[in-house]
Amino acid sequence: MQQENPTDAGASASASASANHIPGEVGIWVVIFGDMLVFGLMFLTFMYYRRENLPLFQDSQLHLNQTFGLINTLFMLSSSWFVALSVQAARRSQRRRACGGFCLALLCGLGFSVVKVLEYRQKVGAGILIDTNDFFTFYYVLTGIHFLHVCIGMVILGFMARSSWYGSFTARKIGHFESGASFWHLVDLLWIALFALLYLLP
Repeated sequence: MQQENPTDAGASASASASANHIPGEVGIWVVIFGDMLVFGLMFLTFMYYRRENLPLFQDSQLHLNQTFGLINTLFMLSSSWFVALSVQAARRSQRRRACGGFCLALLCGLGFSVVKVLEYRQKVGAGILIDTNDFFTFYYVLTGIHFLHVCIGMVILGFMARSSWYGSFTARKIGHFESGASFWHLVDLLWIALFALLYLLP
């Protein structure tokens, strides 16, 4: 019988542990699942009201700027990609790449914010407010809560960019990066769902 090489066994165990590794800390996943539950309930409520008054929701949807929505979707997808690259760079102790990626993600977040403010300004200028009808009540509430998440996420990205530039890449610091990245990916995922529901749903 062939004996297992201890070195090979150690490498196998390490690979297995890496494969089973859940990024970030437990607390961030409590926040993520809590957010997903709250938004999921709001999405279901939106769908219920939409079904009850489909012509109103379809007509109101025509007043949304799909170009703004698409630009913001590209901003969010790009930012998530930069964050993922930054976390990988941090695991390899590549300081400049990690910091640069977080900064680019932050710029994408700023771009998203500018477009969203322009969109709000366009709606208010046209007299479309939160109490205009049920559709725009959902529009302002859902996108407003999401925008708050974007602002929180940008603060986190700023801290991660600064932290990645200074000091060594300890396991604890990388865990913090993974937590921040997981939150930002949630923000991205929520926006994709909002874009589909508010801008594209026929």
